[in-house]
Amino acid sequence: MTMVRQTKQRAAVIEVLRASRAHPDAAWIHAQVRQSLPSVSLGTVYRTLDALVRDGVVTTIERVGQATRYDYKHEGDTHHHAVCRSCGAIFDVDAGQMPDVPAAALPAGFQVVDVRLEFVGCCEDCAARTEPGTLN
Repeated sequence: MTMVRQTKQRAAVIEVLRASRAHPDAAWIHAQVRQSLPSVSLGTVYRTLDALVRDGVVTTIERVGQATRYDYKHEGDTHHHAVCRSCGAIFDVDAGQMPDVPAAALPAGFQVVDVRLEFVGCCEDCAARTEPGTLN
């Protein structure tokens, strides 16, 4: 993993992401960073997030028609995500509870560097508000 050049903007974005478990979007991150760096632009935050994703420090959670959400990769914390199709809530799923993918299921010679599994469904709150049998 190559390290991203450290700037005060990057340090601020990382700190905001480290402190949040809410899987925020860039606009929310920008608002938080502006509390310590009032002149930082939304474009700078987007470029910083792109660099952090390329560096493997941050992962993205992308849903069609919604803003990209970001998740800081905490040291030793391996998890996947469950996403509610109704309200967009994102929940962490402990990767330690998941079975390993058998090597035989992968193409010959394929070298895995990361695994991202996403469960899509309906959260408990949305399911309680939905008529049985109508989940899409």
